[in-house]
Amino acid sequence: MYKVDKNLISSISILYKNKRLIISLTRRDILQRYQGSLLGVFWSILTPIVMLAIYTFIFSVVFKAKWGIGGDKYQFSMLLFSGLILFNFFSDILSRSPELLVSHSNYVTKVIFPVEILPWVITLSALFNFILSFIIWFIFYTLLIGLPALSVIFTPAIVIPFCFLCCGLSYIISATGVYLKDTNQLVALLVTAMMFLTPIFYPISALPEKYQVYMYLNPITNVIEMFRDIAIYNNSITLNGYAIYFFSSAFIYLLGFLWFQKLRKGFSDVL
Repeated sequence: MYKVDKNLISSISILYKNKRLIISLTRRDILQRYQGSLLGVFWSILTPIVMLAIYTFIFSVVFKAKWGIGGDKYQFSMLLFSGLILFNFFSDILSRSPELLVSHSNYVTKVIFPVEILPWVITLSALFNFILSFIIWFIFYTLLIGLPALSVIFTPAIVIPFCFLCCGLSYIISATGVYLKDTNQLVALLVTAMMFLTPIFYPISALPEKYQVYMYLNPITNVIEMFRDIAIYNNSITLNGYAIYFFSSAFIYLLGFLWFQKLRKGFSDVL
């Protein structure tokens, strides 16, 4: 127990000591994504707007789809987009993780560089895009349906543990990717599968009852369901449910950090 606490404190301490470096690298990562493009960072705003417009037209106008029984004609696209922006946050981090250390080998081979911060750099970069997408979702939801539930102010309480969960997975994948070159293909396949095995395009209630329990084994399911509860349905989150989510996220983060630290000894030799 003492060793676990020590490792957790160590992981947080590294972040605090290198907070300025993390912010600097995150800013550079965001800018480099759009370097040389005509619109630059504006693509981070334009892309979700275009996607939301497409989803709204296809599902609300063409298919006239509704989420379950009843509901506003735009509700389907808003529910879909609320799940999609969280999944995009998750998939962005996981998709970049296999090549993270390989693409930054010049940092890895430097003894004094804290390579532990690299997964946080891509996590915060993805968080930047999520925040922009969330603002766009909020604006369009207000225009098309009305103000979201007041409990939407608790969104950070859901997103912050999700950041730790995703970063923990990034620790595992990025460290493994140094040694196992198939990691990139495996993660790409996993992300594609999870997109359809997560209640983004359909409610869990649409599945046969015997399969519904398996959906909750997917870590993203709980995040999306909780976000929809507070932002759209105005449902309260149970304390037990949130506690399980919070400590599960912390556990995955710590597990990922320990795995990363265990494998990092050989990074320089392989790269």
